[in-house]
Amino acid sequence: MRKGVLELCILSIIHEEEAYPSDIIKKLKEANLIVVEGTLYPLLTRLKNANILSYYWKESTSGPPRKYYLITDYGKTFLNELQHSWDQLVQAVQLSTQNLKTNE
Repeated sequence: MRKGVLELCILSIIHEEEAYPSDIIKKLKEANLIVVEGTLYPLLTRLKNANILSYYWKESTSGPPRKYYLITDYGKTFLNELQHSWDQLVQAVQLSTQNLKTNE
């Protein structure tokens, strides 16, 4: 389940604007989602290989060129499906835990 949630978060970040991996990690950390490069890079590669993401190289003023990720049209459709699944999961959890709130 975490993998799907992480995909949703990463794709949501990239959907807002093209992103460099360290920027993605920073935004995830700001949301209290701690993700390391060893987790992020394989996921980005898998999403790129599935045609959900694309990338391009951009020259950097402080080192080698950087790889920036963009969401593809197919990726936008995939993101919408992930968001719908997430919304359904949240609703199901809220319904199943409703009794906890009323029994307190």
